[in-house]
Amino acid sequence: MSTYNTVPPKKITTHVLQEMKLKQEKISMLTAYDFSFARILDNAGVDVILVGDSASNVMSGYNTTLPITLDMMIYHASAVMRAVKRALVVVDMPFGSYQGNSLEAIQSAIRIMKESGGNALKMEGGSEILESVSRILSAGIPVMGHLGLTPQSIHKFGTYVVRATQEDEASKLVEDAHALARVGCFALVLEKIPAKLAARVAREVKIPVIGIGAGAEVDGQVLVLHDMLGINQKFSPRFLRRYHNLQEEVTGSVKAYINDVKSMDFPNEREQY
Repeated sequence: MSTYNTVPPKKITTHVLQEMKLKQEKISMLTAYDFSFARILDNAGVDVILVGDSASNVMSGYNTTLPITLDMMIYHASAVMRAVKRALVVVDMPFGSYQGNSLEAIQSAIRIMKESGGNALKMEGGSEILESVSRILSAGIPVMGHLGLTPQSIHKFGTYVVRATQEDEASKLVEDAHALARVGCFALVLEKIPAKLAARVAREVKIPVIGIGAGAEVDGQVLVLHDMLGINQKFSPRFLRRYHNLQEEVTGSVKAYINDVKSMDFPNEREQY
């Protein structure tokens, strides 16, 4: 009998994720930005909930992740934390809150942890942010790294194409992965890179490696909730599997409601006092 839908009673921690890698048990990770969806994901048994800066796109309607602020991330993370009992909650540090200034980075990190109650933080980048990562880790705050396609650097790259296809960029990614693991990151996200390269990183580093568009030979997978549920229909990369078409279902429900109101079918006698 399959046990994949059996939710362990214990709280997921960074230590539990490390045990899962050692046992070769895959890690499930999804984004959430509000109380209601976070409660659904947690009750369903997802291992990690990422309060992603993708909230900038799917919640606020911006074209990139860059505009979202520290205050906005704290707001979303606080709502998620009020819902979650089991999953590990990781909060993205937004653009501008840690790049280039390790003192500002630690101040931003402390604000997120104190004001939202989040369990850990995620930061994009490798060698260029190691000082900030080290400073945050020295305060006892767990950090998840993020390499490959880093959306906060979209204006530098100019495109969302697959990263690290050339030998020099691939070599730097491997070096950065080792550096982040050595400095003390508890896990690493690899986004939109060749599957063979991701598999190599997952083999070589001792920390869990979670992929998004990075193939199957990593330690876990993450998707943006609004993409995998079909709420957002404009984003259709190869790595995305849609598990539902909520946009179509919700549209149908709203149209039925409008029709019922206008035809005076709603409310009926049983739906009034």
